[in-house]
Amino acid sequence: MATKATGVSRRRALKLAAASTALPLVHIRTGRAAGKVSVGFWDHWVPEGNAIMRKQCAAFAAAHQVEVEADFITSVGSKNLLTMAEEAQSKTGHDIQQFPGWEVQNHADQLEPIDDVMARLTAQYGPVADISKYLFTAKGRWLAVPSSSGNQNKGPCGRISVLKTVASLDIVKMYPASADATPEAENWTYDAMLKAAEACKKANMTFGIGLGTTADSVDTAGAMFAAFGAEVITSEGAVNVRSDAVRQVLEYAQQLVKYLPDDAVSYDDASNNRALISGKSALIWNPPSAWAVARRDAPKVAADCWTFPAPKGPKGRFLPLGAFSWGVWDFSPNKAAAKALIEFLSQRENVEARCDAVSGYDVPPFASMTDFKIWNEVEPPKGTVYNYPIRPSHHQQNWVAVAPAPPEIAVQVYNRGTLPTMLAKLQGGQSIKQVQDWAQDELEGFVR
Repeated sequence: MATKATGVSRRRALKLAAASTALPLVHIRTGRAAGKVSVGFWDHWVPEGNAIMRKQCAAFAAAHQVEVEADFITSVGSKNLLTMAEEAQSKTGHDIQQFPGWEVQNHADQLEPIDDVMARLTAQYGPVADISKYLFTAKGRWLAVPSSSGNQNKGPCGRISVLKTVASLDIVKMYPASADATPEAENWTYDAMLKAAEACKKANMTFGIGLGTTADSVDTAGAMFAAFGAEVITSEGAVNVRSDAVRQVLEYAQQLVKYLPDDAVSYDDASNNRALISGKSALIWNPPSAWAVARRDAPKVAADCWTFPAPKGPKGRFLPLGAFSWGVWDFSPNKAAAKALIEFLSQRENVEARCDAVSGYDVPPFASMTDFKIWNEVEPPKGTVYNYPIRPSHHQQNWVAVAPAPPEIAVQVYNRGTLPTMLAKLQGGQSIKQVQDWAQDELEGFVR
């Protein structure tokens, strides 16, 4: 299951804040502790992710004579979002919060600028993805540091044998477990995906691509729209659904949706995972969590899986990013220690140790860190997630649905699931004009 970039809007979270409950803290102390810093971490899907984070917090505490309180807060039931909303309202709580996706924008007016930490980290490790800057800055200031913990790419994961036999797609040959680009990779386009989806539908191995309103469906649709250069809202905040590019992507989608599951409109973030693990789907878009569960529950399926880049559209390859970040509240009583802990956790050796602990699930925010050995070693089959992080030969970029719209507008469109709903309406038989008319009304409500 992919982690959801967001589950409720800020307004909704504030209304529900009273429902949040206290969670147990992990206290890490030293004999000469001078000060305290507290962190609200996301409760990792992979338990080993929490264990290594505790260990690293203990190392920081010992080195800096600081007491660290580490609280691992589940995203189940949006409890992490509720906790953030409660703290923002009461102006008390953790010094640091781990923010999923859009939450930095939801709390931008209550976060301490963190440009100094980002300046040092980028001087060490180079730039982060442009889309991280889009998500985690406001008014030209960094408000959070992109985190590797929970950070995930949501690209295609396909059944090697099925795609080769049924659709004549040799995905291992296209994207081998090596740094070299292959000529075959240029043939992996949206047109090729359409042909493969048709062939696999006929073979009862339908592509598990959802048209629901949860994060996985939104992210996949968003990558498709971006690949066609289709901006439903411009960077200036103007509704743009009647553009040539939007019509082009809808014409493509009108064909694709014929070959998607009949129940695609009811898909949630677990549906595609179940489709792959059960052996009923030839391809999904997801981080390696579905493959990891298959390795445990359906080993033959797992041994036949390969993660590879997004298909190429008229404007390039766009890979959905499930992004996390660490930010410091402006009401934190210990901002200096909070920033120091974030910088410590962002060091290459700590990022790699956490990545190893979760079998490569966490993607580092810095491109210079995509050479970790873990992606070469994880199996079966050998090399199955080598292409999970973006590599230079992929010629793709991270993306979040609805960009480049102003974030305060984009977050509403994202949470509403407008993009996959447009595709669902096509699957339901509506014309492109009907879908555009509906989207025009829908989006105008967000930009007013």
